[in-house]
Amino acid sequence: MSSEPIDIQLHLIELESKIAFQEDTVNCLHEELLAHQKRIDQLQRQILTLAEKLQQLPQDSEILRPEEEPPPPHY
Repeated sequence: MSSEPIDIQLHLIELESKIAFQEDTVNCLHEELLAHQKRIDQLQRQILTLAEKLQQLPQDSEILRPEEEPPPPHY
């Protein structure tokens, strides 16, 4: 009977270790998610800037719209 409290204590220690590992993993994932979100925000700003610049190009520029592009040479 004396081994029962020891078994419970070992089980509790194991559970506490697992919880600590899971908390660390969740924190790492949270930091990674924040980093990805920052990168997404940065890329979205860059896309908006490029879209604005494209809209400001003069109409007589030599850049053709996709439907105006001639077919590739192999057609």
